Amino acid sequence: MAPRGETRERVLRTAAELFQRQGYHGTGLNQVLARSGAPKGSLYFHFPEGKEQLASESVALSGRTVSEALAEVVLAAPDGRAGLAAIGDHFARNLLESDFGKGCPVATVALETAAGSETIRAACDTAYGQWLDGLRVALLGWGVPGERAEPLAALVLSALQGALMLARVQRDVSVIHQVTRQLAGLL
Repeated sequence: MAPRGETRERVLRTAAELFQRQGYHGTGLNQVLARSGAPKGSLYFHFPEGKEQLASESVALSGRTVSEALAEVVLAAPDGRAGLAAIGDHFARNLLESDFGKGCPVATVALETAAGSETIRAACDTAYGQWLDGLRVALLGWGVPGERAEPLAALVLSALQGALMLARVQRDVSVIHQVTRQLAGLL
């Protein structure tokens, strides 16, 4: 029998992947349980507030995971142009590896639920906030003046979110690379 923390983590990671692929409404709790191999009673034991809690915690987990991955690629980049290209490469690689099945783990849920669930909206806002903070710090490190770093971080994130959506729909990641090249020109 798996320790309680391990079961909770497995359910959370399984839910995060399913929400990223299928969205909030397309993912059922029975599917999460079946894919995670967790016993039925464990869901409400670990997530007593149900699907909404599971989704908000899954978004938070996905947000942290992406934030850590982006920090890693940004820190390895010698300059802003290379850093933005590396961010684009990260998102493009994830799309290609999932055969365009996995878009942004936050946007997929946010588009469906932000207007109807304050709990999930807040989790999405926190995840995007982490990404914006990381981008702002990276931009400052690349020599972008302080007063430009915050609005430019918002532009970068917004443009990448749009590029991810287009790439997923078009089944072609070239738009991500086009966008990161254009954004690099703003540095």
